[in-house]
This record gives sequence, C-alpha cells and structure tokens, in this order.
Amino acid sequence: MNRDELRQALQFYRDLGVTDVYLAEAPKETGRESTPIKVISPQEEVVLPGLEPEGDTLEKIQEDIGPDCRRCRLCEQRSKIVIGSGNPHARLVFVGEGPGADEDAQGLPFVGRAGQLLTQMIDGTTAKEGMPIHRADVYICNVVKCRPPENRTPLPDEMETCGQFLFRQLMAIRPKAICALGSTAAKALLNTKDGVTRLRGHWHKWHDIPVIVTYHPSYLLRPYNQDAKRQAWEDLKKVLHYVYD
Repeated sequence: MNRDELRQALQFYRDLGVTDVYLAEAPKETGRESTPIKVISPQEEVVLPGLEPEGDTLEKIQEDIGPDCRRCRLCEQRSKIVIGSGNPHARLVFVGEGPGADEDAQGLPFVGRAGQLLTQMIDGTTAKEGMPIHRADVYICNVVKCRPPENRTPLPDEMETCGQFLFRQLMAIRPKAICALGSTAAKALLNTKDGVTRLRGHWHKWHDIPVIVTYHPSYLLRPYNQDAKRQAWEDLKKVLHYVYD
C-alpha cells in the first residue's frame, strides 16, 4: 500500500468512527513469529501521512513523474510531458487546464497563442502598474501534464491522477497567491462546480493560499469576449498587486 492509499484508508476508517488502529511490526529475521501488534489508543492522535514528501522540490517531482509517465490514458497520444516552467521560488503561480498542441510539441506550458496572450497580459500589466515583474518571475503549470486528445476537457480520473503532482508543485513552491486560469483549474483547486463567472472577482483559498479565478487566455482569444478581456485584466491586476505590492 502506497502513501496515498494508506492516507485514504485511514481517513475512511476515521470517518466510520474507528478509534483504534492496530499496527503489526515487521517480523524479525530469526525464524520466529513477528512481535505483538501495537495498539494506538483513542487518546493518541493518528497523524495521516502527507501527500507531499518531506523536503519536496520541483526537481524531485519531475523525477517522480518520470520521462514516460503511463499513469493514465493521456499518455497514449501525447508527445511530451509538460510539467511547468518559471521561477521555482515564485510568489505567484498560474494554473491552467492542460497542454495544447504547441505545448505538447515543445514540452513547455503556455507557449501557443493563449500562452503568448498570457505573457502579454503579465508583462503589460506589470509595466503599466510599475512592477519590475515579468513572466519569468512567476511559475506556470497545468492541472494535467499531458495533452488531452483534440484539446478536450480532462476527465475526472485524469485530473485526479495528475492532481497529486499539482498538489506537490504548489506545496513545494508555496506561493503567496495562485491564479486559476479557467473553470477546470478552478474546479481542481477549489473542489467546486461553479464556473468562472460566479467565482471570479472574489478571493478563495487553497490550503490557506489565496486564489484568484479568472478566464483562461484561450477563451479571451475569441473575438466576442471583449468584456471578459476587461474582467481578466482586472483580475490579474488584483492578484499582482496583492502579491508584489
């Protein structure tokens, strides 16, 4: 049983009201039976193992994902795994949905048309607001690390599989704030069914880290979304001032 499975099992029994956990010690190499089991009394706190290893880093996460991850069906048609890019000590992290065709080809997040717009939004806003911040100063990643076929929305099990690595990325960086780009990122981070229109304009929390939700840059590329563009600039300005003022 791995760390995540153990954590889920312990939480399941705790929810059922189970208060005693019995831990059998490993057998000694003496040919004898294993030593008696240890009983954790109800007075003792059962500490669930964390989802992130102690001293976790972005390099360790990339190593654990591996060069040819086969954990879900998204591996079948992808070219490259897109883990993330930017400042590993960033105070602001942007989380998108998943790689597109350009990202799949280059192995980097947000390098296509939507990524170019995001870069313009970051660099343009900070320049106008007098902040010496550029795209390279933030960190950018996605909920899923492989391109979904035909750029479809990632399925729940795919998001859950990659979610462990997104969790570790955010915990390793521990930014001052997170900007969720689009409804998929918002739902993954906030465990909500609400869309961007309802969520944007307000502060939310992910593990005590403030979260701003705004429109995905690909949505802003559509010519009829002029009002959404203005709202996205306002959202970006709000989170940038919160983080860097």
